[in-house]
Amino acid sequence: MTMRRLALLLIGVAVLLVQPADAQSQSPVWPVSRPPLPLAARPVSFPPYQLETLGNGLQVLLIPQHEQPSVSFRLIVKAGAAQDPAAKPGVASLLSSLLDQGTTTKSSSAISDMVESSGGLLSVGTAQELTYLNVGVLRDRFDQMLDLASEIVQHPAFDPVEIGRQLQNATSGLQVRFDDPEYLAGVVFTRAVYGAHPYGRPSDGTPESLARITREDLVAFHQAWFVPNNTLLAIVGDVSADEALAAAKRAFGGWAKRDVPAMDAASPPPPSRRLIVIDKPGAVQTEIRVGQVTLARTNPDYLTLDLAMRVLGGEGGNRLFGVLRTQRALTYGAAAELRTFKRAGTFVAETNTRSSETVKTLRLVVDEIGRLVRDRVSTAELHGVQDYMSGSFPLSIETPSAIAQQVLDLLFYGLDLKDLETRRDQVNNVTTGDLMRVAGDYLHTDRLTMVLVGDASQFTGQLKIMGFPDYELIPISQLDLVSPGLKKKD
Repeated sequence: MTMRRLALLLIGVAVLLVQPADAQSQSPVWPVSRPPLPLAARPVSFPPYQLETLGNGLQVLLIPQHEQPSVSFRLIVKAGAAQDPAAKPGVASLLSSLLDQGTTTKSSSAISDMVESSGGLLSVGTAQELTYLNVGVLRDRFDQMLDLASEIVQHPAFDPVEIGRQLQNATSGLQVRFDDPEYLAGVVFTRAVYGAHPYGRPSDGTPESLARITREDLVAFHQAWFVPNNTLLAIVGDVSADEALAAAKRAFGGWAKRDVPAMDAASPPPPSRRLIVIDKPGAVQTEIRVGQVTLARTNPDYLTLDLAMRVLGGEGGNRLFGVLRTQRALTYGAAAELRTFKRAGTFVAETNTRSSETVKTLRLVVDEIGRLVRDRVSTAELHGVQDYMSGSFPLSIETPSAIAQQVLDLLFYGLDLKDLETRRDQVNNVTTGDLMRVAGDYLHTDRLTMVLVGDASQFTGQLKIMGFPDYELIPISQLDLVSPGLKKKD
């Protein structure tokens, strides 16, 4: 060591020795194990948008954005798997797959050529309560593609040859999915918590229900639900609001308004304790789902319960990951979330583990749900979740398309658009007492639905010992997602 370095080192030691005790105590101790504190939140104003309603009831959301010479639009019909006929789940899913496969005047190849020649993208799909069509295109082809979207939505051909092809694809896809424990755990859980309610039907159908679907079923579904007064349209991109509105009127103004059928108003069954074991011999790990019916998206307690779920297993919190992964090394991942719709919703905690640790992992998941109900969440945990939600909100409105999605979400559920202006304040105003109240109101540990998909021979012997004496064992070959008992009749 040179004399100069030695002198500097001695000076540094001397400075530390003569510092006041409180100054030394405030010096950081390295290494620091905790993450850095979040930066102070910056003010965020929700960007401007324009909402119009055409004479036929079609709601049109307009968001000009001129950074790139392109336009995207999203059309949402408020009908999906929940509107399927009770005996024929899979109608909405099959219908959506056929929308871009031909209209009364254009074949599927003609539609594909139009999209490709315009340099655009077109996708269709369905969810529990909606069917959607997304389009992205260069500005100079906007009118052409909007006209095509209008024709696709209003005049699908439902060609018998295409129906047969899509049915074959859907049936083959289901056969593959039924070999996937993760898919089975999710669909069995949904069926178990909702029972016969429309939300409980398998959205993709079953091989048996798909075989019963006819062209007449597709036409009837389309005529009932595909009407302008049951549809939302968002147009975003390099077009003025006036131009976009005029284009929407031209393309969709002639679409005839009709009455929309009322959805089955029956409530889902109340939560009840149920443990279902789907036996998949030879599986090396078990998929675990635990949860119950909670509240609808429109419930005033939605945001507060969402925060509680994030403490349990979401971004900014995730007790389940801490216990199951960090402390016990039982899994690679664990999460919990709300899955809500217009009339009801569920919470679900999910993870997987090796077969021998199935019951131990299930016990820990149930115990963590109980702790959320029993013990007040710490201020630090709540702040972690609030910081994440508040800090990520600006990212959720960073692009015009993201802005449109936020507005469409509220329009779809019939919620107040003013909520977008106060979202961060709503999040930050939630208290630990609020979390304890909603956990007590909506989470009932004595009435949880639990689903295990794995090799039952590896863990069922431990269930009674760990506090789960009653369970239903269903061999995977006997699983029937339409039957109330989830089991095929002998």
